[in-house]
Amino acid sequence: MIEHTSDEVAYYYDSHPTEEDLMGETSSHAALVHYLMDVLTWLFHDRLCAIYENFNFYQTRDKYEKPLAPDLAVIKGIAHRPVRSWRVGVHGPAPQVVLEIASEETWKRDLLEKPDKYVVMGVQEYFAYDPNEPPIRRSEPFRLFGWQVDKDTGLMQKMLPGPGGRLWSRHLDSLLVPDGPYLRLYDRQGHRRLTQGEVDRYRAEAEVQARQAAEMRAEAADKRAEAEAEKARIFAEKLRSLGIDPGEVL
Repeated sequence: MIEHTSDEVAYYYDSHPTEEDLMGETSSHAALVHYLMDVLTWLFHDRLCAIYENFNFYQTRDKYEKPLAPDLAVIKGIAHRPVRSWRVGVHGPAPQVVLEIASEETWKRDLLEKPDKYVVMGVQEYFAYDPNEPPIRRSEPFRLFGWQVDKDTGLMQKMLPGPGGRLWSRHLDSLLVPDGPYLRLYDRQGHRRLTQGEVDRYRAEAEVQARQAAEMRAEAADKRAEAEAEKARIFAEKLRSLGIDPGEVL
């Protein structure tokens, strides 16, 4: 059910496509967005956080305002709200983190225009990733680009990539690592951030392995018991052959 506020505006682009909507998306684009949505949802599953996918964000009451609609937006500190779109300052704060998945049609805007647009909206970190194979041709060889707000100037500063083009997100507390068509997130210990499906699968596999190990231990114990019983039987027979009652010895 869509939630409404007392300061509701019927934005034109909530019911009409934007230019980017009309471009559509590739299968690699869709796959990466859905994967990252799953990773982020599990990352924040035990914390107050709203995560939106391809969601319209507005900043004014102008019904014809063109929204910013990042592929993924993370708003920490608030619960997910079932609203048609998000008006910054009315429904809640701006996202701390947004991610865009680049395409041939959008990458120039993603890299040249959107950093400034997102900082005006109040975004603290902005990342753009190219999952295409081969990567989109441009002067810089990287797949991953990132910007963070400088605390002193309040301006978006481009981040310098580390080995392999990786970048650190302080708001996600994660290292973003390019992996061809995928963008992986890692914690401070170097463990890959998982989806709930992966966690459930690994947990189920661990339970199966633990059960198998317990069964193997029980089987080994049974075999040891059988071996001890056989040794006792042979010893008893030997005693009888010597005319000795095993009951008097054992």
